[in-house]
Amino acid sequence: MNFIGLDIGSTSIKGAVLDLESFTIARTARVSCPEPITGLPPRHFELDPFAVVDAVQVVLAQLLEGVEDCAGVISCSQMAGVILMDEGGRPLTNYLSWRDQRVSEVHVSSELSYYDVLRRRLTESGMQQLGHECKPGSAPSLLFWLAEQQRLPPNAVPMMLGDFVATRLCNAEPVTEYTNALGALNLETRDWHHEVFDKLGIGDLQWPRLCDPYQLVGEIVVNGKRVPYFPSVGDHQCALAGTLLQSNELSINASTGSQISMLAKDHATGDYQVRPYFDGQFLNTLTHLPAGRSLNLLVDLLSELARSQGIDLENPWPYINQVTSESKTDLAADLAFFAGPIGERGSISNISVDNLNIGSLFLAAFRNMADNYGECASRLAPNRRWNCLVLSGGLIQQCDPLRDLIVSQFDCPYRVCAASEETFTGLLVLSLVASGRAKHVAAASDLIRNVS
Repeated sequence: MNFIGLDIGSTSIKGAVLDLESFTIARTARVSCPEPITGLPPRHFELDPFAVVDAVQVVLAQLLEGVEDCAGVISCSQMAGVILMDEGGRPLTNYLSWRDQRVSEVHVSSELSYYDVLRRRLTESGMQQLGHECKPGSAPSLLFWLAEQQRLPPNAVPMMLGDFVATRLCNAEPVTEYTNALGALNLETRDWHHEVFDKLGIGDLQWPRLCDPYQLVGEIVVNGKRVPYFPSVGDHQCALAGTLLQSNELSINASTGSQISMLAKDHATGDYQVRPYFDGQFLNTLTHLPAGRSLNLLVDLLSELARSQGIDLENPWPYINQVTSESKTDLAADLAFFAGPIGERGSISNISVDNLNIGSLFLAAFRNMADNYGECASRLAPNRRWNCLVLSGGLIQQCDPLRDLIVSQFDCPYRVCAASEETFTGLLVLSLVASGRAKHVAAASDLIRNVS
């Protein structure tokens, strides 16, 4: 039995044939995500939703070619952002992306930003019920901007990107799976937060029906084949399912961005974000931690003189890893160059003539990352109730000095996810449940873990 897994991402739209007998990822296909709409004001980031649908169809057609027994399509999608649709399924707006920062503009009737005005309308309890996820780029914040601009179509249906794709492909009722309702779900009631919507002036919108990931949206026809289509899930949660994360494990992912997460059976608030997870669970998490994007700033700085003379460094990372492994330093670095839970201003300090070199710099940077994970872990679980680390992401797989510092920071058993595409493994996990091969995500994870 095979499923098709789709990942509707920000850089590319990719998919794979998922073999539910051998628990493996088979043939893959990929196309670039459509380019953003040009000519928009600064901070606005929109995509043509039809272009996304077309790209998904291209990937599906490539993957279904030669697959005789496809039992379903299951997908994950970039979260947040929003498309407004009419009751007939026609888009009334482009896809306003999660990368759209228009709410940071100055409000039309205030010296504050739109987001600051939004925050003043919501209570702290309201923000906690939303999991601290009503941020710039979330569906409620973008819809608030439209409402304040008098540009909110009446009785429109707000859709997440993956939900719009499913609705168009299946000509079906609009639905949203819980993990894809980021920043708009009341986590205490597991329903749309209508009280917050009313406070933001977006209460008249027709929000889709919420559903579980294993409930069919409808069927699609590709190359003459009718294939069941399941609702899109959140890409973050899907990737964590792909690490085969279990209760009492602490997940650390480090690539371009970085997150630290733990599963929870019950909703509890704290100095962290809370997201819905699969099978009625919750995900306590801190995202946007300093990682590859901050490290790349250091690499770009060190490469600037070479670039000015037309010299492109082929791959600096083997040398960085080598000299970092050989270094000891009292140099200090703070990688909070981008706004996040750790801060929004970074630094390099305690410089001397002996420690200002590449090995010392990156050792200080990696040490700062490990320290950040330690601090964030204490926010998620002050009682240190994890019994194992789950390490994933390209940086952890490729940077031995970073991995060693993280392991030393926590001093507990750990495992490193070798998969380069955790989202595909997560889609395989969900496919095993959707097909009836496993009762829930934990059971599906055990099946795959036992084989590997």
